[in-house]
Amino acid sequence: MRRLVRLTAGVGVLCIASAAVAGPSGIHLLKSVRLGGDTFWDCITLDAPNHHVFIAHGSHFVVVDSASGNPVGDIPNTPGAHEVAVAGPAGKGFATSGTNNSVVVFDAKTLAVTGKIAVGTRPDGILYDPVSKRVFTFNAGSKDSTGIDAASGTVDGTIPLGGKPEFAVADGKGHIFDNIEDTSEIVEIDTHKMEVMKRWPLAPCTEPSGLAFDKAHGRLFAACDNEMMVAVDTATGKVVATVPTGKGADGAGFDAKGRDVLIPNGEGKLSVIHQQTPDKYALVENVPTQRGARTMEFDPATLRIFTVTADLTPDPGNHPPYKMAPGSFRLLIYGR
Repeated sequence: MRRLVRLTAGVGVLCIASAAVAGPSGIHLLKSVRLGGDTFWDCITLDAPNHHVFIAHGSHFVVVDSASGNPVGDIPNTPGAHEVAVAGPAGKGFATSGTNNSVVVFDAKTLAVTGKIAVGTRPDGILYDPVSKRVFTFNAGSKDSTGIDAASGTVDGTIPLGGKPEFAVADGKGHIFDNIEDTSEIVEIDTHKMEVMKRWPLAPCTEPSGLAFDKAHGRLFAACDNEMMVAVDTATGKVVATVPTGKGADGAGFDAKGRDVLIPNGEGKLSVIHQQTPDKYALVENVPTQRGARTMEFDPATLRIFTVTADLTPDPGNHPPYKMAPGSFRLLIYGR
């Protein structure tokens, strides 16, 4: 959920072509779809039942068809767009607007906006918990989480997190795990009591962002700023393995069928890490992608990987320190 602040070293256009031939993992580029626009991007979210993929893009969310990758809609007026959560039983979607300290509510099928909810400061990540039937925002500014009843849209309370939250995952048993970036920890949240149960240090990992989950074995996979993936046992909170990855990671996925951890690195590669046992992992391949492709979403049904990037040139002294070529923003779809 970081902007591209580490990917501008060197000169010239920061875009590299993907390899046409599949490597050891079999993962290769299937399709590139030009979406246009010249504003920053962030998280990607799949809503499989409605065949939608939501892509945070500056002040709005681009919605594409999950099969074709072609645009099918838009969630407008969400400045500081970061992430979407879909509450299937309620038929609603919730989109964070970090600039407005709010969540925009929309109909999951039609994409029509139906309301707005005030939350904490600079909401970034967001997640629906099917057990408590609440949506939780992860607020980077106020360093807390806002719990929202998905059906009514009422705010049920606020959970102090003790640091800047990043990506989160739910275990389906009433618990949420969330990366805390500035303290390099994972917190475990009880979604019924709405309180932090446990805090686990992630050393040697620093500044974790992306987070994926192996529910069958109770393992969390955190993407770290210091170019590694750490695997964490949810029963003990202990780091059980570390694997080198790459620069600028801001996402993570887990292919339970193939038992592969997927870490997208903004320097232009996707680290594919195979789970040999729940506590033993090996890097299979760094699949060439395109520079800037640092976030991702994984579709377990089709085994497709969705990521985005654009053509970038250095712009030192500004924030972010790059310029996007107008109209170059694009969706990249990878698969085997």
